[in-house]
Amino acid sequence: MTTFQPAAVPGEAPPADSVAPRDSTAAAPTSIARLNQTIKGFIERWGSIWVEGEITSWNVRAGAIYARLKDLQGSAQISIVIWSSTRGRIPADLKIGDHVVACVKADYYVKGGDFSFQVSAMKHMGLGEQLEKLERLRAQLRSEGLFDPARKKPLPFLPHCIGLITGARSDAEKDVHRNAELRWPQVRFRTEHVTVQGDRSVPEILAALSRLDADPEVDVIVIARGGGDPQTLLGFSDERLVRAVAAAQTPIVSAIGHENDHPLLDDVADLRASTPTDAAKRVVPDVGEQRAIVAQLRSRMTLRLTQRLSHDTAQLEQLRSRPVLRTPERMVETRTQDVWQLVSRGRAISERRIEQGQLRTAELRASLRALSPQATLARGYAIAHTEGGDIVRRASQAPAGTALVVTLEHGSVAATSAGETADARAPEAPDGTSEPGK
Repeated sequence: MTTFQPAAVPGEAPPADSVAPRDSTAAAPTSIARLNQTIKGFIERWGSIWVEGEITSWNVRAGAIYARLKDLQGSAQISIVIWSSTRGRIPADLKIGDHVVACVKADYYVKGGDFSFQVSAMKHMGLGEQLEKLERLRAQLRSEGLFDPARKKPLPFLPHCIGLITGARSDAEKDVHRNAELRWPQVRFRTEHVTVQGDRSVPEILAALSRLDADPEVDVIVIARGGGDPQTLLGFSDERLVRAVAAAQTPIVSAIGHENDHPLLDDVADLRASTPTDAAKRVVPDVGEQRAIVAQLRSRMTLRLTQRLSHDTAQLEQLRSRPVLRTPERMVETRTQDVWQLVSRGRAISERRIEQGQLRTAELRASLRALSPQATLARGYAIAHTEGGDIVRRASQAPAGTALVVTLEHGSVAATSAGETADARAPEAPDGTSEPGK
């Protein structure tokens, strides 16, 4: 059993009539001052120790910060004091809910009997390990192609409805709504309020993302949160959320924190906005700018149409001024004489060719008639041939009694050869016929 050892208050001698706590009795009790001094002397021998816990209270005063740390596994708590001389050596972003380690030294206030711990150093617990794990996950997802620009979906030019995932009544929600409505007053939102830090944030964001992605009216989804320390933004680097965003069918805009904040959600989202305000400006077009563009395009179109009409009108007038179009009948008149001359020439040539053909035909007919056996027969000659069809050219070819056929100018007659006579030696006609009467 530990016994209390008396400890003198610095600069003050213990009362002469005081009794040490171990020697106190009902008849001779120790004083409260001696008891507190004994307790102070005992705990001062502990020295400085490192403890781990969660900040549950954080009250900033003029000269110090009074806070409480809770055990991570149970309900035990301690009170801590951070004096102004130490505040410059601890992170400025510490707040309720942070997981920290602190170097503390027990302190017992003798006059009031208050027990607390003075903090000489404090830092976020495990942030270095978490950031290292985050970078390993970033490298893995990059190797899988989840950050590939080719897989990112383009945002619609003018979304009919914007899905917004953010904290309830947060500055991020106000910034997105205000800036989007200033740019396009008719913009519509479907907002899903979620917890944006802590253990509940990832499941709630996943559920909200699933609902908005399944809504056919939602054209783009914005996940927005205000700034914060890396510890509070770790939920937006959760692997479950990153893979869900990569698998979503609706384009997703990441608007987490400020420009320097870089959770994994920024890399996998289809568009990374530096702030919620920037997200509102990039999701919807500015109505004033669009009106100016429309007016400029209308002016350019009017100018081009006017120039085209003027050019085409001038070309038409130039064509109409040509003689062939100004008096088109003149072209027909000038060609009429040519056509008449060509027709006359063609008729004369045709008639001459016909006459020449007729003369040539008559000559050929006369020549044919002169050479025709029929013409010889017409002059009184006859052709004798045997029944076998052989023409009789000499009397020796038709002995007496030979049946003959004699062809005349008109028809033929049958005859019988009487044999060779004294006149048989008479000369024959050139074509083999006999002259009449011979």
